Amino acid sequence: MNLQIKQQLFIVGGATSGFGRAIAASLVEEGASIIAIARGAEKLETLKTTAPAQIEILAGDLADPEVLQNLIQLVGTRQVHGLVVNAGGPPAKTVLETTPEDWDNAYRLLLRWKVAIAQAFVPSMMANGYGRIIFIESVTIKQPIENLVLSNSLRAAVAGMVKTFSQEVAHAGVTMNIMGPGSHNTPAIDRLYHKKSEQTGLSFNEVKAAAIQQIPTRALGEAEDFASLAMWLLSPLSRYVTGQTITVDGGSVKGLMG
Repeated sequence: MNLQIKQQLFIVGGATSGFGRAIAASLVEEGASIIAIARGAEKLETLKTTAPAQIEILAGDLADPEVLQNLIQLVGTRQVHGLVVNAGGPPAKTVLETTPEDWDNAYRLLLRWKVAIAQAFVPSMMANGYGRIIFIESVTIKQPIENLVLSNSLRAAVAGMVKTFSQEVAHAGVTMNIMGPGSHNTPAIDRLYHKKSEQTGLSFNEVKAAAIQQIPTRALGEAEDFASLAMWLLSPLSRYVTGQTITVDGGSVKGLMG
């Protein structure tokens, strides 16, 4: 399938691992150019060597307003065709384990900077009559997961923001969607298994095996599978899909709207 994104420019957050890395690699393979962002400069340099002509890099945490300003300056007057809003999640905790500082940090980590980066790039997308934004969030938006109260709460707030914003800009050719990964074979899932191991006394491997048995497909997802859907959502082919939260979870969400 021709995704019609060759020579387009995309910004990819969290580009050196997990979902971000898989999406970045897929975009490059399709002939697109990317600005890859992550906190680790060394890993970014390694990524750039895979396609120097197509990859620009920016080291830093997008939750830091200064890093966002550096990104805006790096883009300059160029048209940004797509934006992958992606970063790590908060620690695994129960409600009673959280502190007010945990909630403040979760707000900064999961919501505040995402509003800021969308506000920074959507106006130019609207002026160009085209843009694709995907937010990499979590299946917790549709089905809360135990020990993840911070993610369960603040990612739902992201969904409310994205749904509202998508309605405001759809007329200008800009779409926004959320991808909600379930259990995938990436480092992020391990924090849940460690937390459950501490609570139950079971080994990490026992907890992981039991969790996999609860997935209807009886397997963890792979980042490359996830990226294949992201690529379509980032392409012109997805013009009639906006404001959606699409879970990629092996069938784990039980509700009819999952």
